[in-house]
Amino acid sequence: MGQKTSTYQRVGIAYRIFKSYIRFFHDRIYYSRTYNLNTENIPEAGVPLMIVSNHQNTLNDALGILLALNDRKPYFISRADIFDYNPFFSKFLHAIGLLPSFRIAFEGVESLAKNKDTFLWSEKELLGGGTLVMYPEAGHQDKRWLGDFTFGYTKMAFEAAELGNFETEIFILPSCNHYSDYFKLREQILVKFGTPISLQPFYELYKTKPRTAQRQVNSLVRKQIESLMLDIRDLDNYEAIDFIRNTYGRKFAVKHQFNANKLPDKLLSDRLLVENLEKIRADGQTVELEKIYADALTLKKGINELNINDSIFDQCPSWPALAGNILLLIISLPLGIFALWPNVLHFIAPNILRSRMTDPMFWGTFVLAISVLITIPLLYTLTFVLTWIFANLWWALIYLAMLPFIGLFAWYYWRFFKQTIQAVQFRLKRNTKVMSDLVVVRKRMENGLDNFLAEYHHITKETKQ
Repeated sequence: MGQKTSTYQRVGIAYRIFKSYIRFFHDRIYYSRTYNLNTENIPEAGVPLMIVSNHQNTLNDALGILLALNDRKPYFISRADIFDYNPFFSKFLHAIGLLPSFRIAFEGVESLAKNKDTFLWSEKELLGGGTLVMYPEAGHQDKRWLGDFTFGYTKMAFEAAELGNFETEIFILPSCNHYSDYFKLREQILVKFGTPISLQPFYELYKTKPRTAQRQVNSLVRKQIESLMLDIRDLDNYEAIDFIRNTYGRKFAVKHQFNANKLPDKLLSDRLLVENLEKIRADGQTVELEKIYADALTLKKGINELNINDSIFDQCPSWPALAGNILLLIISLPLGIFALWPNVLHFIAPNILRSRMTDPMFWGTFVLAISVLITIPLLYTLTFVLTWIFANLWWALIYLAMLPFIGLFAWYYWRFFKQTIQAVQFRLKRNTKVMSDLVVVRKRMENGLDNFLAEYHHITKETKQ
């Protein structure tokens, strides 16, 4: 697809080693499962490529695309203010290929002049067969919806083509990222690519009507991204809809032959669910729908106050099962405590910083950046040296290799501990008025959704894909 350019250089060995290190903790430790879909649509290395994606989870979005590309080193045009947190973090962003873009609304008019060097370098990199990643929403969203696009990315792509006298074919590849949860470890991440769009058919139009050419390309790109991602447009009821898809949505997925435990399937199911809710509203049935949303918010508030998970209503262990769980926790407690060092600091440090964040969407960024770049290298090295001193080199090497997996054991042990405590609390409060009222609200919400969606669920898994 397209022609390779002579200035393209292969990814160096040092970058590959660093990328492999990041990939291990990203794919195997931080996330329980990663999905890179439609990677066959990525043009071969050396073909000028701009990847355009939605943006919700700050640095994690960039890492998702970075690790989905095997033979390319992408560069990211990102909001300049994220480079201001501290010098170390800024250097890290530059190291993985992030470049600052200054905006009037955030950095002021006088800062725009700083973009000239960034954009010119990026255009030359693109023309030379490199890879740029752009987020045209000009900032990350804090919800699963697609914001307005700026035309900066189309302007840059066409200006790169103009630098080469419109002799080089440049491609834009729409992409989306999606997460099972933004704020928890061991969740799932999905990066899904669309179909490459060649700018070559628009070159002649751009020469005479540049803005028209940009609008047409932008329309094609945005349409593809909307078709890939979960785009919840009803922002007034976003909290209720998001809660419904995370609770009732699992049953909805199973009913419609989706695997609710696999993120690609859950994404398709959530898209179907949200589209049906939008159809119900568009048909004018807003009064009953608002009642369902009110029940969803009441249920969400109630389970948060009780510190339980919605799934416990259907899957709470019996008292004999809970007794077995408690016995297992007691027997394995020494291992659970032993496994905390040094991995517990990876869990604690980001949470301390999270309390000081004005933007919670940076939480995942700090978990990965701080752990992978600071606490893991320092504490694992310290543990290795101490084990070598008090045991021997071979035990130190074995222990070092096992540390990430020991950390996983600690995480699963203490999650199981928390789930068991919640299940005991649920059993103890099951017959209280507060719990009984929540059961009534939950049943009413689910029945209402069942009745409404029975008229709208004509799209199946097969036709949706």
